[in-house]
Amino acid sequence: MTVRDNEVRFGLVGCGRITRKHSEVLAEGQVEGGKLAAVCDPQVDRAKHFGEKFGVPWFSDMHEMCKKLGDELDVLSVLTESGNHARHVIELAPYGKHLVVEKPMALTIPDARKMIEACDEAGVRLFVVKQNRYNLPVQKLREARQAGRFGKLVMGTVRVRWCRDQSYYDQDDWRGTWAMDGGVLANQASHHIDLLTWLMGDVESVFAYTATQLVDIEVDDTAVAVIKFVNGALGIIEATTATRPKDLEGSISIMGETGTVEIGGFAVNEMKTWNFLERTPQDDEVLEKYCENPPNVYGFGHARYLTDVVDAIRTGKRGVVDGLEGLHSLVLINAIYESMSTGREVTLNFSGNRSPLGK
Repeated sequence: MTVRDNEVRFGLVGCGRITRKHSEVLAEGQVEGGKLAAVCDPQVDRAKHFGEKFGVPWFSDMHEMCKKLGDELDVLSVLTESGNHARHVIELAPYGKHLVVEKPMALTIPDARKMIEACDEAGVRLFVVKQNRYNLPVQKLREARQAGRFGKLVMGTVRVRWCRDQSYYDQDDWRGTWAMDGGVLANQASHHIDLLTWLMGDVESVFAYTATQLVDIEVDDTAVAVIKFVNGALGIIEATTATRPKDLEGSISIMGETGTVEIGGFAVNEMKTWNFLERTPQDDEVLEKYCENPPNVYGFGHARYLTDVVDAIRTGKRGVVDGLEGLHSLVLINAIYESMSTGREVTLNFSGNRSPLGK
């Protein structure tokens, strides 16, 4: 497909909590070359709210939106319930529009693969939202990792200590269910798990415990996992939505034989530690320059992410997070839940199907 007038027009499918972020950055000109063109949600009041707020057409049926607007749309952003991501992407792919899907791209590995296949068959691009990769301190950490400044990797750790009380889960009946949502690992921590594998490399095996501590839901609100990476390093995932009374942190730390970096804040937004045996003149400025203060846990990454999507569509280059890249962290999340269910260490070539995600 071609993009007319060099402008990439987005139709948003789903008008829930995360849609506020997507609609705002597109409508307010934060995505260069990107434009909000339409919104859709089966709950008419939600679709009407966003449509009228931003002055764009609104629909209660995604197929009606695609048929009526046709060439007026270039990208469809699937922002629906996690358990519906796969079905909606597969149904929408034949319209010939590129597809953006929020995290997690799907709940099961077979569904994620079907999404990739459907987009390949339709000749459209699939982009998975992993906006934390675009945080300025994360980009600086990635730069150091690619430059080999850590030497032999020793350990990588992510911590998600957020607050989601019962009222959060009561907003919609799909929240906190295995079939449509997943727990803290599949939902809130999926971005941080993605960062860990992006920075530390492929995973060999995982062992995990999960628990439901403070809210009445099917799934976990607290989890810990121990990881062995293929390169010999170890990893820790600590995730909870049972932090009270408010969000505490979303952070990552990487330790190697020649350096240590820790990024903290509540949205992986603040460089806390930047220490290397071999210093460069720029190192003295890192702690000051690579900090951001976002208003919420979503941070500033959505605008940068969608800008990359627009650029990839315009130029034909590969997006930073395509379907195959999005699949990596989903495999690990399913392995973690497989370990939770079996009480055993699970290798990443696991053939079992004991993960409750999507069931």
